[in-house]
Amino acid sequence: MEIRAAAAGDVDQGLALHDTLVPYLVTTRGMLTRRLARPAEPGRATFAAFDGGELVGWATTDLIGGSDPSAGELRLLVRPEHRRRGIGTQLLAATHANLRAAGATTARVFADPSSVEWAAQFGYRQTRRVVYAGIDPRHAHDQPEPPSAVQLVTLTEVRPEALYAVDVVAQRTKPGDAKISARPYDEWLAAVWRSEDTVLDLSVAATYRDEIVAFTLSLGDHTMIWSKMTSTLPEYRGRGLAKLVKAAALQRAADAGVRGAYTANYDGNTPMLAVNEWLGYHRIATHAVLICPL
Repeated sequence: MEIRAAAAGDVDQGLALHDTLVPYLVTTRGMLTRRLARPAEPGRATFAAFDGGELVGWATTDLIGGSDPSAGELRLLVRPEHRRRGIGTQLLAATHANLRAAGATTARVFADPSSVEWAAQFGYRQTRRVVYAGIDPRHAHDQPEPPSAVQLVTLTEVRPEALYAVDVVAQRTKPGDAKISARPYDEWLAAVWRSEDTVLDLSVAATYRDEIVAFTLSLGDHTMIWSKMTSTLPEYRGRGLAKLVKAAALQRAADAGVRGAYTANYDGNTPMLAVNEWLGYHRIATHAVLICPL
């Protein structure tokens, strides 16, 4: 058994592991290649576990950011036939050490319900649940007719500073355990707008009087996308704009050849869960949100 930092040569096995265990957590070749091309650092690392040369476990760490710089998060996967052999424990130890080195004092993980009891022995406690859903965009509900004076545009047609202003509000008002605040504009520009993981032509904004009032942001590529964020300015909520931009984005995705679109929402986010159900998303999995002190 070997546990080490994942490297560029692990992309093929890493993709196969994700596609087998959690295909709804969108991980494209490009996304994984770019992650492993960056040097690991405190707060952002990827670990791989091998048994006889076969990849059997995978774990990642990141800092959540926002108003609480000491909050970290992780993902951990182990092939079912290799569980109960200490692999998950060793990967968890590696991720905790990495997050502590970055100054994190808490760790958050979205976990399959079957692992909640196992995680509890390390100090994790459940706070809520998150629901994963997916759809073939070709089968999505038809796009509603936009209200009068509302225009639909792709994010390639808007100014980045205009989207940033709306995203600041979206981050402040979105549901969840993590207290998220907007990152500085230059950092946002590099991490979101210019990121190769962001698919701007499959992301849609609704504008009213030339101002963005709602948007949906997609990550991935033209084969598979992840709905990263959908938000409407508070004063424009309740008018069906989230449904409108998501439906328009799915239509564009279908036209582009995307055959898998996925998203996640906290179980208490009733309005967005209803939007996804109306669009035709089917629920795939429900994970427990677990948090522990480091």
